[in-house]
Amino acid sequence: MIRALRILWALARHRLDRLIPPQIALPLWARFLRGCLRLIPVPVNPPAASLRLALEQLGPVFVKLGQILSTRRDLFETSTADELQKLQDQVPPFAIADARRIIEAGTGMTIETAFKTFDDVPLASASVAQVHTATLHDGSEAVVKVIRPGIETVIQADLRLMFQLARAIETILPASRRFHPTDIVRDYEHTILGELDLTLEAANTARLRDNWAGSHMLYVPAVHWDLSSRQVLVMERIYGQTVANLDAIQGVGTDMRQLAHLGVEIFFTQVFDHNFFHADMHPGNVFVDITDPANPTYIALDCAIIGSLTERDKDYLARNLLAFFNRDYAEVASLHVASGWVPAETDLIEFEAIIRSVCEPVFQRPIREISFGKVLLSLFQTARRFDMEVQPQLVLLQKTLLNIEGMGRQIYPDLDLWETAAPFMERWMAKRVGPVNAWRTFSDDLPKWLPLVPQLPALAFAALTRLGELGNYQAEQAAMLRSLTEDMNRQRQRTRYARLGGGAMTIALAGVVSVASLGAGGEILLGSSVLGGIGVYWLYLKP
Repeated sequence: MIRALRILWALARHRLDRLIPPQIALPLWARFLRGCLRLIPVPVNPPAASLRLALEQLGPVFVKLGQILSTRRDLFETSTADELQKLQDQVPPFAIADARRIIEAGTGMTIETAFKTFDDVPLASASVAQVHTATLHDGSEAVVKVIRPGIETVIQADLRLMFQLARAIETILPASRRFHPTDIVRDYEHTILGELDLTLEAANTARLRDNWAGSHMLYVPAVHWDLSSRQVLVMERIYGQTVANLDAIQGVGTDMRQLAHLGVEIFFTQVFDHNFFHADMHPGNVFVDITDPANPTYIALDCAIIGSLTERDKDYLARNLLAFFNRDYAEVASLHVASGWVPAETDLIEFEAIIRSVCEPVFQRPIREISFGKVLLSLFQTARRFDMEVQPQLVLLQKTLLNIEGMGRQIYPDLDLWETAAPFMERWMAKRVGPVNAWRTFSDDLPKWLPLVPQLPALAFAALTRLGELGNYQAEQAAMLRSLTEDMNRQRQRTRYARLGGGAMTIALAGVVSVASLGAGGEILLGSSVLGGIGVYWLYLKP
């Protein structure tokens, strides 16, 4: 409760209501609250700067939100986007005494023992950690990443509040449950808590480096494992220009079109070929090596957040993308049903028409002419109409796509996503269903089969023995069935003979009674007729 009040106070103190466009029609209760906020003095900072300061004050969870929003220049004015961009690496640093204490505890040695030189002035300061430069005793340059002291307590408090808010939304608005607010917060909890363990980031960095070794497309710095721990990460220092510094990148004549297309290809390769993608690709984490301006290379930093998909989700995603590229909206609708993303009873014809109306306006247009904010709004409206459920396992991918789009918009506004992505997806699908992939799958499974080879004779003998026993058992069952059938036929025959005898006796008795009743009344004659009818029914009609 205290944390919630602090959040509300931060929003009110910085008068973030100034960011609401005047043309938006607010409900009565919102207008009342806005009127109350006017009793608080207006800060001297402009609204955009107040937004950044409020997010900084609220802590790392909200700073992360600002980092994501900083890439969406299509949704904000330039001044707002510029202020949010400062959250990438301009968060106020913490005391150097705390940094030294954490480093010495993490490395198990003094600063002077661990490093030849160490710079007390931070190179960068972000929401969860800050970075210092150092020189190792062998003369190589390094950077030292240090977790902020006490940050886990703040994050846990914010996460508890987010869970409470998500549960409240699901209770008050049942229709929101298809978006899985609680599951999304849980995934975010897993992600941000993972950022607090730098050994996980070191492992992710090492794997990403192996994936791109020798590619000349993406460079990942090496990790110094002997100096790294849960709260300290020491890596090779790299030199390059951050993606946000476009003036420096363009100033040396960098091929911006190639750079933009390279970024798209790297993303799709990470998702579909490696199934291990950098999921925090805001401009502060992506640098460019412009040593050779005609052939620029990306440099990836801060690999704390890594995503992957199941083979099933990856397959459906690839097929959906290809269907989108080919404008096959009927296939898109069918795949959404087959994957379980929309209910099985969905009207496919109507769903296809809605998807067409959303996607056609943006197909094969430069990214600078596309407002993905409007596209997302249309898709959310479609989701409400067709009960489409948000897939929690795809949230990281969706977030990364937003980051990629934001950076692509900055680097090369005329970027055509389809021009790069469609050929890549076609090649990927061709490899996936072709003989090369079949052989690769066989090769991958071969080590699992080899230990069974010495056991094959025994396994084959056991299987044949079991088949023989099964055949004998089936023969016994067939014999028992024949015997049972014969017994039933004999019983049925005996029953028929018994009925025949009973019927004959009934007819004979009816004849005697009829002869004896020639002189009697009609009642006796009627009784004899009934007896005769019962005999005939018994003999011929009774089943």
